[in-house]
Amino acid sequence: MHASQIPQSSGGVHKLYHQPQENFEQYYSPHHVVSNNSNDTSSSGTQLSYQTQNENFYTLDSLPDAGYVIYDSPPALSVSSNWSPFSPQCSQSYTSDQHHSSDNTYGSPLSGCSVINDGDELKHVLREMANKLLGPESDIDENSSCSFNCEVSKPSKWNRVLEIASSLDMKELLLACAEAISDAEFSAADVLMNVLEQRVSVSGEPMQRLSAYMLEGLRARLYSSGSNIYKKLKCNEPTSSELISYMQVLYHICPYYKFAYTSANVVIEEVMRNESRIHIIDFQIAQGSQWIFLMQNLARRPGGPPFVHITGVDDSQSAHARGGGLQLVGERLAKVAESCGVPFEFHAAAISGCDVHLENLQIRHGEALAVNFPYVLHHMPDESVSTANHRDRLLRLVKSLSPKIVTLVEQESNTNTSAFLPRFHETLDYYTAMFESIDAARTRDDSQRISAEQHCVARDVVNIIACEGADRVERHELFGKWNMRLTMAGFTPYPLSPSVGEAINDVLKEFSPNYRLAESKGALYLGWKNRALATSSAWR
Repeated sequence: MHASQIPQSSGGVHKLYHQPQENFEQYYSPHHVVSNNSNDTSSSGTQLSYQTQNENFYTLDSLPDAGYVIYDSPPALSVSSNWSPFSPQCSQSYTSDQHHSSDNTYGSPLSGCSVINDGDELKHVLREMANKLLGPESDIDENSSCSFNCEVSKPSKWNRVLEIASSLDMKELLLACAEAISDAEFSAADVLMNVLEQRVSVSGEPMQRLSAYMLEGLRARLYSSGSNIYKKLKCNEPTSSELISYMQVLYHICPYYKFAYTSANVVIEEVMRNESRIHIIDFQIAQGSQWIFLMQNLARRPGGPPFVHITGVDDSQSAHARGGGLQLVGERLAKVAESCGVPFEFHAAAISGCDVHLENLQIRHGEALAVNFPYVLHHMPDESVSTANHRDRLLRLVKSLSPKIVTLVEQESNTNTSAFLPRFHETLDYYTAMFESIDAARTRDDSQRISAEQHCVARDVVNIIACEGADRVERHELFGKWNMRLTMAGFTPYPLSPSVGEAINDVLKEFSPNYRLAESKGALYLGWKNRALATSSAWR
């Protein structure tokens, strides 16, 4: 995700950018939140699983000594994680979702498969594929038609897979394509992708739509590499005005960026309640829409508003979405500040976050500093990509500034250092949930939704699947790993007050009841059904 906002009536978000509505001002609701700040060292796609328990609790059953809290959600919610965050190639096995409720669509993609029993050889082929992609602990029943116990040579294996390709469902086809590419069985991969292509549809069910874009990623990986990747995409770069429209659609139908903006703003406002001069450094300023709400609230502060100094860091995608440079952001925010009676100054840092150094940030004595990282740190290359390790370098730089508060929102997914096959499975699991959440808000033939998914989400999916090295910019990490990075940089968690959860609950009232909110170890988790999709936390 990219957190580029767009102007009101002329705004939105690129790659799930969004723009707050002007009348969305009230952050608070009468719900209670409890914080717990123990360290999380787990690392896998986080599952929010339903339990048949007292509805007043979310049980975090695989995070030892985790705190838990409920946010007005009928079923209990479980946050579970399956492997270590420091595996350089994520070599630990993926384990499938072990909580099979009626809402669980994110278990092992091969479990309960529709393939007819065609002999021990076929059983072994599918078992081998499942083990390689999901790990030996995957939940395939040994007595099902998808299990077997004999050895098959690689050529025979792929011959058998191709024979029954027409009987595989879409998830099975996707996984078979991925393994064929991993095995350098390019002819088999091409045949399987041709079969898959006949079933995908950008106006179909969520899995049909996601499969269309994952197929693009597989083809791009098969036929190209590196910087040439985007030349292979069917989803060409839209004009800025078109992109604004697509972003607005996603902003209104998904809560992911309202979750980010609202949680960060509530924390910053609380921490800065007694400060007369505030400096906010936003590492993904985009349209600056997040700060409209904050200034409106600060204007109502007893005793008058503080002086607000905002430094906005930009990137080329945000500039494209705006159709112009950072001066547009400064002008817009200055008009809002003037209308609210808030003393205001804007400083433009029109550079990539990777290039930010102390001299770019206009630090001043006497200004209380807040630093905002909204869905942006996962774009910074770390030690697995570059010796510069900008991800940790930026955190150390920010810590050296002695900020009063740092807010971090990130996608809850593990795609940074994962090898191709586990990364492919994680992407399939994560975006299945996201596409289902989008599907709940718009009809399947809605042209705006189709365009929004194609231009604002598909490129992320393709980049994760098809690119490696420095060309793969979508490198997500789970909260446990962010916790470790921030701790090593010298930060300590800042306990989230009940007001933060209350504010998010107010936001979620606008959306499907399948969105879930839980808190564990100092972070708020936003999920769709049984899958966590984003986390928000604060540090100092």
